[in-house]
Amino acid sequence: MLTFILNKIINKHKRQSQINIVLYDRMLLWVTLGLTCVGLIMVTSASMPIGARIFHDPFHFFKREVFYLIFAFALSLCTLRVPMVFWQRYSILLLIINIIMLITVLIIGSIVHGASRWIILGPLRIQPSELSKLVFFFYLSNYLVRKVDEVRTNFWGFCKPMGVMIVLAVLLLAQPDLGTVIILFVTTLAILFLAGAKLWQFLSIICSGMLAVVLLIIAEPYRMRRVTSFWNPWQDPFGSGYQLTQSLMAFGRGACCGQGLGNSVQKLEYLPEAHTDFIFAILGEELGFIGVLFTLCMVFSIAFRALLIGRHALEIHQHFSGFLACSIGIWFSFQTLVNLGAAVGMLPIKGLTLPLISYGGSSFLIMSTAIMLLLRIDFESRMVKYQAFTRHKAI
Repeated sequence: MLTFILNKIINKHKRQSQINIVLYDRMLLWVTLGLTCVGLIMVTSASMPIGARIFHDPFHFFKREVFYLIFAFALSLCTLRVPMVFWQRYSILLLIINIIMLITVLIIGSIVHGASRWIILGPLRIQPSELSKLVFFFYLSNYLVRKVDEVRTNFWGFCKPMGVMIVLAVLLLAQPDLGTVIILFVTTLAILFLAGAKLWQFLSIICSGMLAVVLLIIAEPYRMRRVTSFWNPWQDPFGSGYQLTQSLMAFGRGACCGQGLGNSVQKLEYLPEAHTDFIFAILGEELGFIGVLFTLCMVFSIAFRALLIGRHALEIHQHFSGFLACSIGIWFSFQTLVNLGAAVGMLPIKGLTLPLISYGGSSFLIMSTAIMLLLRIDFESRMVKYQAFTRHKAI
């Protein structure tokens, strides 16, 4: 009889704990949904003129964005159900598949603006370079779980993941896509630093990387024009500095409170790529400094929550999940920095999208999948703590 009563009490506490405990990061979910809504609104606003001219439908890009939103939602439901051990177990296989896709896109890929980056499958346009970021971070996180001591003590252990990154970099530069290479390079260095690699190793790799980037810029005239034009875009406002000058005009017109949603002038085909690479300039023109600040706070919140989730996972010895979460956080924040830096003239134009905001199906699908992986990592971390708590309560 006493045993029965004790079991009833334990079960009652378990039910109460299940009711009170939150097994996912609500803040991350709501901020992601908010940023996605901002992106959908701004893509619709920025793309209406070009959609009306090319497709005779001002809502063409809006419809495609909604299609990718629905597809991303279905993909997110699947991602949330997959345990992290699956991604760790098949990380090398996924990397090999991605390398095959990068080779395939060079052979049969669709060429847009001189770059061969897309594989067209019916209504879908797959961009393997976007997938390469997430897949490489799977591999890197798995490598650090197995070889973290070697990374800390042996220079060869530090160089192995850099060698894999160089293979991806060669295939990406053949498209060409220097922006993705820079994202992979910076994020890899940051994660290796978090894993405890020695400082002199970083200095040698950073110097080599900077030298390689300089040589790549000098080798291609269009890259050299991009670098020199952002120093003084007004020197050639109708040539190499055209995009940047139009972007700066958009920010200038936005001032503090903006011109109002839908009232942008620069999106009337004065600013090229207004709904993709330079969507932040349109956001600044229509919503002003207040809208810019609000958007940046949401972006910072996602990056901060990613790093926090990664730290919690590492603390409970879920090393693969922890390194992956930190990789996603650094990737998200650095890509945002590069996009914003190009829009305001602080960095050369690299052609990188603004995560969750710019138009682009592959980019949105990969970034939303990365956010769902963060939610899954956070869920598994909380489940470990919850199970430890219930065992303690049972005792």
